[in-house]
Amino acid sequence: MRAIVFLFLSTVFLAAAADWPQWRGPSRDGAVAGKWPDGLDGLARVWRVELQPSYSSPVVVGERIFTTETVSKKLERVRALDRATGKVIWEKTWDGAMSVPFFAKRNGDWIRATPACDGETLFVAGIRDMLVALDAKTGEERWRVDFSSKYNKPLPAFGAVSSPLIDGDALYVQAGGALCLLDKRSGAVKWRAMEDEGGMMGGAFASPSFGLLGGKRQLFVQSRSTLAGVDPNTGAVLWSQEVEAFRGMNIGTPFAVGDVLFTSTYGGKTTGWRVNEAAGKWTVAKAWEHKSQGYMTTPVVVKGTAFTSLRSGRMMAIDVATGAERWTSSESFGDYVSLVTNGDRVLGLDTKGELFLMEASGEKFTRLGSKKVSDNETWAHVAVCGDEVIVRDLEGMSLWRWK
Repeated sequence: MRAIVFLFLSTVFLAAAADWPQWRGPSRDGAVAGKWPDGLDGLARVWRVELQPSYSSPVVVGERIFTTETVSKKLERVRALDRATGKVIWEKTWDGAMSVPFFAKRNGDWIRATPACDGETLFVAGIRDMLVALDAKTGEERWRVDFSSKYNKPLPAFGAVSSPLIDGDALYVQAGGALCLLDKRSGAVKWRAMEDEGGMMGGAFASPSFGLLGGKRQLFVQSRSTLAGVDPNTGAVLWSQEVEAFRGMNIGTPFAVGDVLFTSTYGGKTTGWRVNEAAGKWTVAKAWEHKSQGYMTTPVVVKGTAFTSLRSGRMMAIDVATGAERWTSSESFGDYVSLVTNGDRVLGLDTKGELFLMEASGEKFTRLGSKKVSDNETWAHVAVCGDEVIVRDLEGMSLWRWK
């Protein structure tokens, strides 16, 4: 009996201690383990803290939650909060604000990229194309790279948006008008690839991710106009493909299912690209095309079906291999929906502060429950850690727990 109780308590502890260390979670695909309830009636708020605005997703590692803020027209701030209480453990501030173009200003000039943490160091991409490495325990600065000054590049008009990616001792980030590999311990830049001119069409709205295509592990990278596969060791561009989008709004994180790479853009279409390699030569061809347009949402995938939010605000399920539309919801949600799945359910948070749970079914859209979790706009990606749901809105952050 003692062994059974110990096993039960260990399992509960592990579930509660689950982390959300980077953009879109542990595996950067919005997928987490665990059993979720059949509705949201039992979701209860544990604490809430008031904060300055940010678009960054919360980053959760161990007993701490990290969040960014734009404090004024001049400063950016990072805070480490106690996961149990929301109390501030440390904070770090630096010069880092900027003004974005008028047609994007309605949503604010806030810091955009989500930090990444390896348990020892927190890597924060500030809006002015600067990457700062902070000691996760104390907040002490370890190093920083000002990409705009280092490479004499104009600031991207919309600020740094792409979220850094950790892989062992390697740190990848789209900054300074290029994809860069840095040594995560020193901040030394080892190579740069896919260089652009900066300015109005410079920078990247998407964030890089790893995947397997043609039997080769590679980085999937999107600039404002181009989708590419990059060798993570050398920076060599293996293949590339122009992607149609209005004003370069290629925003979703690229991902592959089998040999098909999925994209969906604002002002373009939803497309499956078939990428193959033979005798050292890479080829890219359009596997299928669907008339729907994405916006900022990156889909979650369950058993080959992608669940996403469209420019219209409706949810859609689409087969990644064939492009066959499974269903499109009749109801609409906010401009942006961040999505997480446990393989049976999909949890979404829209910009209106509405959290909803639906079945991960390709048969039809079935909403299982909804809950208002914020009266403020919620542009930051929701984080799900075991039985905890962390919501970052424009004026604060709250931690909720399943019952």
